[in-house]
Amino acid sequence: MMGKRLNHEPPAVTAKLGWRYHHIGIPYTQPRAQEHHVAHLGVHVSGFETSPYGIEWIRFEPHCDVPAIVRTVPHIAFAVDDLDEALKGRRILIAPTEPSVGVRVAFILDDGAPVELLQFYAAKPVRPKARHASVQKGRRGRTDSGK
Repeated sequence: MMGKRLNHEPPAVTAKLGWRYHHIGIPYTQPRAQEHHVAHLGVHVSGFETSPYGIEWIRFEPHCDVPAIVRTVPHIAFAVDDLDEALKGRRILIAPTEPSVGVRVAFILDDGAPVELLQFYAAKPVRPKARHASVQKGRRGRTDSGK
C-alpha cells in the first residue's frame, strides 16, 4: 500500500511507476455526432481524436462482452511500458487483449473504479521469405570487394 498523497503531488502511478495519462473513457447510451463504430469490439466511440483532454465517449452495443462496471462507470487510462509488470498484484477486471495491431490492453479495478492500462509497441516489419532467400543467395558469390 502506498502512503497518503499530499494535494500538490501527482498520483503514485505516474510519479513513481512512470505510468502516463492516455485518456478518460466515459460511457454513454445515446448516439453522438461523429461517433465511429468499432464493430469487432461492439462499441461506438467519439471524441478521442479531437479532444485536447483525451476524453473518449464510449457507447456499448448489447452484445459487447465487458463487465457492467465498464459499461456504466467512467474509467481513466494510462499507457505503461510493460503491461504484464503493471498488472502484478492488481485486481484484473479484463485480462490482457490485443484489440488492434500495436497495442495490448487490460482493465484493473482499483477501489471500485475501472482503470485501463495500455502497452503500445511498434509492429515489426516482416520480410517475405522468398525475397529474403534470394538476397541471401545472391550474396554468397560475392568477394570482399562486393563484386
